[in-house]
Amino acid sequence: MNIFRLAGDMTHLFSVPVLLLKIHTIKSCAGISLKTQELYAIVFATRYLDIFTNHISPYNTIMKLIFLGSSFSIVWYMRYHKIVRRSYDKDQDTFRHYILILPCLILALLINEKFTFKEVMWTFPLYLEAVAILPQLVLLQRTRNIDNLTGQYVFLLGAYRALYIVNWIYRYFTEDHFVHWITWICGLVQTLLYADFFYYYFQSWKNNMKLQLPA
Repeated sequence: MNIFRLAGDMTHLFSVPVLLLKIHTIKSCAGISLKTQELYAIVFATRYLDIFTNHISPYNTIMKLIFLGSSFSIVWYMRYHKIVRRSYDKDQDTFRHYILILPCLILALLINEKFTFKEVMWTFPLYLEAVAILPQLVLLQRTRNIDNLTGQYVFLLGAYRALYIVNWIYRYFTEDHFVHWITWICGLVQTLLYADFFYYYFQSWKNNMKLQLPA
């Protein structure tokens, strides 16, 4: 554990209460893509299959439980909560997210560090997480006007992955044999997808204006 990894974890963790504050307290999921949340639920469910069989540390187990529980609870709120689900913009959130799942699974079967069930189920969510934000970014471009909590939530997700890249660079120069090409490439792709959002986020912050993305 180093400061960059910890900062990345805390940024990712903080994105959870930001989104839950919007959904649970305000009773609104306007501007949030259910498709992206469903993809994240799949990511965590497959990544943490070993939650009860591979104990690394209490910190690691607690983080797994938080992300598993929060991702499925968010999907439940958006699909079934009688008030929250009314604010879901189904007509705008039309990205066919299911077309991302099978290619990522096939890629995990073909390109992995070791062809075992455990390794494939670790690699698959790496590929899927890299592109899971796409429905959310498309939805933000279509709605254009983005409220503060939604903007902060997406920014935190992007910042978490960017900090992880700094963590990998640090570990590469300070640890022997630290080379994980699949993880690095997926992380880089994921971060690059946020580039346009980051630009307009910082422009809105610098000019003290409401965040808007070009259509």
